[in-house]
Amino acid sequence: MAKRQSPKSIVLCLAMLAAFAAAAFAQVPSPNSVLGFTPGDDRKIADWRQIVDYFQKLDAASSRVKVEEIGRSTNGNPMIVAFISDARNIKKLDKYRQVNARLADPRTIASEEELAKLVEDGKTIVAISCSIHSTEIVASQMSMNLAYELATANDPETKEILDNTILLLIPSPNPDGIQIVADWYKKTLGTKSEGTSPPELYHHYAGHDDNRDWFMMNLVETRAVTKLFWQQWFPELVYDVHQQGQNSSRFIIPPFYDPINPRIAPSLLREVGLVGYKMAADLEARGIKGVATNSTYDTWWHGGFRSAPYYHNSIGILSEAASVQLMTPVTVKLEDLQRSRGVRGLADLTTPLTNYPDPWLGGEWHASDINRIEMISSRALLSLAAKYRERYLRNFYDLGKANLSSDHENPSAFLISAKQCRPEAASRLIEILRWQGIEVRKVGREFAASTAQGSSANDLPKEGWLVFVDQPQSKNVLSLFERQDYPHRLLPNGEAEVPYDVAGWTLPLQMGVNYSPLWRIADVKELRESSKLVEHFNDVRGELGLPRANEPFAKINDPLKTSPKIGLYRGYTGSMDEGWTRFVLDTFSIPFSRISNEQMRKGKFDCGGEQCSSIIMPSDSPASVVKGLPASRYPEEFAGGIGDEGVEQLKKYVEDGGRIVCFDRGCDLFIDKFTLPVRDALAGLKRDEFYDPGSIVKIDVNTRTKIGSGLPAELAAYFASSSAYDVPMDASNVRVIASYTKEDSLLSGWMLGEKYLNGKAAVVEITYGKGSVVLFGFRPQHRGQSWATFPLIFNALEK
Repeated sequence: MAKRQSPKSIVLCLAMLAAFAAAAFAQVPSPNSVLGFTPGDDRKIADWRQIVDYFQKLDAASSRVKVEEIGRSTNGNPMIVAFISDARNIKKLDKYRQVNARLADPRTIASEEELAKLVEDGKTIVAISCSIHSTEIVASQMSMNLAYELATANDPETKEILDNTILLLIPSPNPDGIQIVADWYKKTLGTKSEGTSPPELYHHYAGHDDNRDWFMMNLVETRAVTKLFWQQWFPELVYDVHQQGQNSSRFIIPPFYDPINPRIAPSLLREVGLVGYKMAADLEARGIKGVATNSTYDTWWHGGFRSAPYYHNSIGILSEAASVQLMTPVTVKLEDLQRSRGVRGLADLTTPLTNYPDPWLGGEWHASDINRIEMISSRALLSLAAKYRERYLRNFYDLGKANLSSDHENPSAFLISAKQCRPEAASRLIEILRWQGIEVRKVGREFAASTAQGSSANDLPKEGWLVFVDQPQSKNVLSLFERQDYPHRLLPNGEAEVPYDVAGWTLPLQMGVNYSPLWRIADVKELRESSKLVEHFNDVRGELGLPRANEPFAKINDPLKTSPKIGLYRGYTGSMDEGWTRFVLDTFSIPFSRISNEQMRKGKFDCGGEQCSSIIMPSDSPASVVKGLPASRYPEEFAGGIGDEGVEQLKKYVEDGGRIVCFDRGCDLFIDKFTLPVRDALAGLKRDEFYDPGSIVKIDVNTRTKIGSGLPAELAAYFASSSAYDVPMDASNVRVIASYTKEDSLLSGWMLGEKYLNGKAAVVEITYGKGSVVLFGFRPQHRGQSWATFPLIFNALEK
């Protein structure tokens, strides 16, 4: 019989264990011990190399943390995720990944007993991602504080979180941007430029639009996170941490504003609201003022970090904290808040409202304030995820299972034709779908189906690819393939209410891919069994007659028949449109040269030692191009734009035989300064007359022109507060390349006052001296998504 220990010896043992535990945690490095400052301190910033170094040290010291590289960024920086959980869970990460992957696909679970066992065994998978917009820098710094706290704390709430959840903490999905911003901040600290944005895009291609890529997969960073989420871990909750302007509420969290996207399950919207109110309640309990809900951000748009999860049956959360000047504190005056322009659902920042019950009335605002708010909110999310673990896992499964049921209100499948004008576009579309985890099948036999709701079935050939709707990502399939019909929302004064982002995005339509909805499929079970899942991207490329590629999303061979010398204007204002233009040119392996402000002013249009044959002007306002960055805040090397002298040099360049190809707002400068014989028919119209925040429209192409040659007679183009040109009948030097259709030009999205657009010129070519100017009224390379209109760009560059 074992000897019974005395109470004194038990106390001694417990004390020794506590001492050992304290010693162990003492070895876990704090951010301060590694960086020399605490993240969130005024005027201190950790760059990406320092952040990665800290997480690696935390991994080495703590059994609760495991850091993995999930890919490399555009500029070659490591992308990392920190798995944080109880040490026992960290040792069995693969087990919990497999459990959650099965819950994500209810077809793999045979019985209620099997489901109950998986729910019992599983952990709530929570993803928190910080500072995708790297000028919203504080969250990337906060991530180190959150990781350290979870790695060392032993209070009951933390232990419950560690026991019941696995946190996927992403310090930033934009490491290049973090490095760019941190380098700039350190360089300018103590100068007039302290706290300004860098004089370049803070993502190599996309800048702020790196959070507009979550259904398109253009960026390597998007693909790395998508693989982690929707091919491997399938998180139940995804929290995307952002910042907003200084003169605003201190914090915006869900519930969100209207309208809702009808493809989001109502239960998900309720769960989003529940998490938001938990955050709000915890912040209020800690004395945080200025927290707003039901404001600004809606759930209509598909392509953001926090909205993509809805279409994967996950809860997506966004927060927006009021900013400082990078890491430099600011003072916000009461009168600044009173004058602040209202936003949807929050017109008044100083009066208590139901969705804003405790206003913040101004004062000093520090990065440490943002850090504190984000820490409390992250803990609130993790606490819910831990406390209601079984509920979150069961609901996640139920949402996926519900998507397996078909109905008569939606198509049964979508057929991507094997006959395509642009095979590369169809191949890329299928790559995009597969990367997100959507099942695509190669048609295995002839079959009968109706291609319109209520119509009789037609015999369809044994060709193409099927995307069945009844799969776990049913809502994702429908949202990407169907045409959006944004609600007609007007303000009391009759003006259009501005949505958060765009109104329509139908992906195959944007990409110019031939596809059909299938409503009634004869012998659907047999068709499914006879069709084969697409497993490898080269299988599709082979079927479409394309050469094999070494990797998914591979670069495409230069489509230009000649070798024009292309210049691309790139100032220092960080133009996203310029970035997306570079992206398209790089994707299609088209060489180009940068044309700087200085080159513009000197008239030195050099492309590889020769005069540029064409210069592309992205969609930037005339003021941005001519005036550039203010000298009051930026060093001389970055201040100013092309100036009036640059405009005159461009005029001479075209008169001597050069060509300018300009996009959307970038055309305004040339219409004005070159006195071109066209005008924007939409200029000056109020929002109660015409408004289109971002929709797909139909254009008629003059295929008899050189720029329109080889294209279909009708194309889908992307219109986002863009232009439509009136062309005088007697303008002999103007050739209309494409026009918005004379009626029913809206294909997907929302447009108020369509009559003002219909029939107007969309693309024109104007002879000017010995050269020419090509005006695109819209952005033909919109966010790298509108593949249908890329050929117009390529043709315009071939003089």
